[in-house]
Amino acid sequence: MDRPFAYSNKEFEAVRQKIRQLTGINLADSKDSMVYSRLSRRLRALGHQSFQQYLAFLDTNKAETEHFINALTTNLTSFFREAHHFDALASFLETHPESLTIWCAASSSGEEPYSIAMTCAEARGSLKHNITILASDIDSKMLDKATAGVYPLAQVEKLSLARRKQFFHKGKAANAGQARVIPELRHAVRFFQQNLLHNHYKVKAGVDIIFCRNVMIYFDKPTQEVILKRMLALLKPNGWYIAGHSENFSHLAHLMRPMGKTIYQVV
Repeated sequence: MDRPFAYSNKEFEAVRQKIRQLTGINLADSKDSMVYSRLSRRLRALGHQSFQQYLAFLDTNKAETEHFINALTTNLTSFFREAHHFDALASFLETHPESLTIWCAASSSGEEPYSIAMTCAEARGSLKHNITILASDIDSKMLDKATAGVYPLAQVEKLSLARRKQFFHKGKAANAGQARVIPELRHAVRFFQQNLLHNHYKVKAGVDIIFCRNVMIYFDKPTQEVILKRMLALLKPNGWYIAGHSENFSHLAHLMRPMGKTIYQVV
């Protein structure tokens, strides 16, 4: 591969150590090409000539930390991804008419929390309901995108016609080819930045459901336990923790019990 910047295992290991220090994320050995691809854009933007120069700059410029984290955090999502979780959520809402709080702890560009919001609106029969929806992410750029709620039309067209009509406005003229989440649904979700590794969470205890899907795979098992203890402490008794299809917490049976389909309850 033709790489304009010198890049060896030494630089990759330095990046891995830095991102782990900042976020707790463990980058796999296979992520070396991804690291080069994403960070080389920062080198070009800043005019650096080498990864060593960039890493030295990163150590002395706190403002660059956010760009560094944003570049390396993965944001793969779609509306109603792992659809069985939203079917389970709809069933939960049918049997819990009381006021509820749902926290989407890795909201990325917004598709997941808006899927939650659509499910809540459908279950309650109204966009005005008694469910608080919180959505956080470590990536500030993704949060900006999520708050705006603008998506390629091709992505939105994968939804049913009924949902497209009820929850989106199709862009026209300069906005052709895009669709935007309607204001009522955007305002139903409160977005904020949160690093799950930090001791202080902006979410208060009393949460009914936490969506945190395909996030823990980026942490080693000791870090998973530390984070999950903090998160599960915020759940009400019998509250749900919804994980991703690639996650398994059999080593944490003392904290949570499986209910099937990667849904867990606090022990």
